[in-house]
Amino acid sequence: MAEKGRTVGIKDVAREAGVSVGTVSNVINRPDAVPEATRVRVQRAIARLGYVRSESARQLRAGRSRIVALLVLDMGNPFFVDVARGAERAAREAGLGVMVCNSAQNPAEEAAYLSLFAEQRVRGVLVTPADDADGGNLAAFRRHRIPVVLVDRVAPGADGCSVSVDDVAGGRTAVGHLVAAGHRRIAYVSGPGHLQQVRDRREGAFAALTEAGLPPATLRELPTERLDVASGRDAGHRLLGLPERPTAVFCANDLLALGVLQALYAAGVDVPGEMAIVGYDDIEFAAAAAVPLTSVRQPAANMGALAAGMLLEETGPQAREHRHRRVVLQPELVVRDSSLIRR
Repeated sequence: MAEKGRTVGIKDVAREAGVSVGTVSNVINRPDAVPEATRVRVQRAIARLGYVRSESARQLRAGRSRIVALLVLDMGNPFFVDVARGAERAAREAGLGVMVCNSAQNPAEEAAYLSLFAEQRVRGVLVTPADDADGGNLAAFRRHRIPVVLVDRVAPGADGCSVSVDDVAGGRTAVGHLVAAGHRRIAYVSGPGHLQQVRDRREGAFAALTEAGLPPATLRELPTERLDVASGRDAGHRLLGLPERPTAVFCANDLLALGVLQALYAAGVDVPGEMAIVGYDDIEFAAAAAVPLTSVRQPAANMGALAAGMLLEETGPQAREHRHRRVVLQPELVVRDSSLIRR
């Protein structure tokens, strides 16, 4: 018997069964090649010792992991849960597993996870960068020659794949909707400035003003440190304290929008009568809010599935034929009660 507290290895099984290590390996990997009596003896030794094959060691010997890593900004955001669901479905169909990790919108956390992925020699990485897409974190990780596909961010060059949504168009659509409803004092509740999505949605918002012939001062930006409900509530309280309140709010994501809605609801502000709200992502909770939320819909699950498919192409049998590409999907405005046009 192996010593208590020590990991049981294949040599222990061979010693217990009185056979060679090669015979134990054959029983595990090619049982039909081993005589029945010997096979039964080895299987009984495995059961007695509690031996479990090291899948990671087997994969390293084969030079190919069956694990794909997915690193997202915030697993507390249902948008990224849907992205993960799409990626997992595509990976599972290919016989692979997905390790889902959360950078918490923090470049330092992102760097730590990327280092872990390199140590584990994962098959490939799907990532929504917290750092710049062409910044230090991914630049350092690419030296390990592990394929990377960006999710919800456009790849900056020709050396990688990406699946994203046109966030400039999304911001333009959201604010254009509010302008068409007659709003001339609009707030943009944004998130961390280092996130490209936040900057792109802001760019689209100002583009909508330009197209409508309105001055940039029509839009007032209220930055937040995070893209979550608590930050949205804080922004809502700041909106209520402004000497001249906006009549409409565009939020960089639905969690912020739901937080703003909570703050306005608690203060007795009528939505959309006194202040209209538009979110972004169209998460499941948007339609179920106290006032159903107008939102810019992103095809999250499809995004995850497409990204995983690209990674599988790049790491599969036909990898030499793979060509990097950037897929940009189009967002869709879903209008609900929170921004009904005023009559």
